[in-house]
Amino acid sequence: MSAAQETPVGIDDIAIHFPRLYMDMRDFADLRGADYDKLNKGLGLEAMAIPDVHEDTATMGAMAVMQLIDRNGLDPRTIGRMYLGTESALDGAKPTATYIVDMLTQRYAERFGEDCFRGCDVVDMTFACIGAVDALHNTLDWVARGGEEDDRMGIVVFSDNAKYDLESSGEYTQGAGGGALLVRHNPRLIVVPDRWGVSTTPVHDFFKPRREVSIQSVINHVLQLAAEAGATIRDGMAEAMIKHLPESTVRRLGIFAHGEENVKVHRDEPVFDGQFSNRCYREAVKQAFTHFTEKAISQGRFDPSIDDTLTEQWARIIMHLPYAFQAKRMFPDVFRHDRQHLDSWKHVEAEIGSVPTEADFETPEDWEKAMDGYRRAISKTEAFKQFVEDRIEKGQRASSLIGNQYTGSIFLALMSTFEADYEENANLDNVTFGLCGYGSGAKAKVFEGKVAPRWREVVAGWQLFERLAGRVAIDQITYENLHKGLQEESVVSPRGEFALVEIGEDGANEGARTYKWISQ
Repeated sequence: MSAAQETPVGIDDIAIHFPRLYMDMRDFADLRGADYDKLNKGLGLEAMAIPDVHEDTATMGAMAVMQLIDRNGLDPRTIGRMYLGTESALDGAKPTATYIVDMLTQRYAERFGEDCFRGCDVVDMTFACIGAVDALHNTLDWVARGGEEDDRMGIVVFSDNAKYDLESSGEYTQGAGGGALLVRHNPRLIVVPDRWGVSTTPVHDFFKPRREVSIQSVINHVLQLAAEAGATIRDGMAEAMIKHLPESTVRRLGIFAHGEENVKVHRDEPVFDGQFSNRCYREAVKQAFTHFTEKAISQGRFDPSIDDTLTEQWARIIMHLPYAFQAKRMFPDVFRHDRQHLDSWKHVEAEIGSVPTEADFETPEDWEKAMDGYRRAISKTEAFKQFVEDRIEKGQRASSLIGNQYTGSIFLALMSTFEADYEENANLDNVTFGLCGYGSGAKAKVFEGKVAPRWREVVAGWQLFERLAGRVAIDQITYENLHKGLQEESVVSPRGEFALVEIGEDGANEGARTYKWISQ
């Protein structure tokens, strides 16, 4: 084994930035006529983070990286790689990571020179919510390949705005935020071995298609609106307008400027099937866990004949959380899979019966329905509830207050766990965490990390829950105005942060985004 492989690599520090604004879940429930207890006690939701007018994926990511640099006294010229995981990219070609580097250069140029990030490799990585895990996997490999003597250092950035259609079934899971991981040799926080379980299955459970709308439909809708407003619309007017369009002066304006019959429309809101996505998540994590187990056995990490099951070895289990209670809802299958060969599982079967057998059902649908019931039964057993309390619950706490961070959700859960254990003075030295990432489309990755003895000195600088307590609540009208893009001025004026100040409208600058540092 090479020296590069032997030298431990992992996460040295984590920074999280979240918007100053939030929507209280009680207010949201009142707005939508929803059952607050179902949202809170059923899904674990207390609040959702909402970006202000001047905030976007780039500003949130830049703020997190700035935290990481300042807290660790880093020289930007020593950062060799900055890979961004996001599914909220700001451009179809230009990486959002370049906007982040632009902001950071503004901030650090006076001290380190205008070229302080010139040698830093940047890119966006997209695979729904697992993009940042992919970026971490890639960056760990890059750091390790350099060997300890090369002392490579990379930053993994994650930043997203989880936004859903108003009054949709996903609206209550919204959230936003950015974060950054410092990846290097001999990390102070957690060592990540080169052992990954993967499951990839192409599905359409959640996606953001390239949407199109015809010019004909735009004109029809405008005329309908005009009629509703009291205008007189002649029969055949829409057809006459379409016929005249090539000669019209508006052919060079707005959506008509490109001469196309169909106009491409970008929207952040996804198309999704919630129940199907849950099944994809559950199955992908189970398959990735199986793959991880096989690798652990083949590499001599795990011997099922003498060792405790892997999930018993994992002191904490960190999972992607589109909502706070997703982990405990999705994990019964893995819990069963990892224990059904043990004597202890007999006690579970005595409580809820044996697992349904597919051959006993007329259709696969009937069997799957029975399995859903069995999973719910597992989740209500004392064995599983204690398992969740011991290994999963602490990761839920921050998610309850922020909502879905897409690519950052798993790392928010990791921070939440560490900070909760720090506040309780728990001893995590050298214990092992299991981590399960998921991205719709669909892919899951299962890996593990060994907590480093210096983790307390790192976590002491986070103050995650203290910072969450200092946010500003918004009312229902402000929430909907922000969602619809009708809010013209920032709700809270930017101070001590990066801000989006302009989006170009014409010519070569069309869509170009300009950011500035706004001092205190």
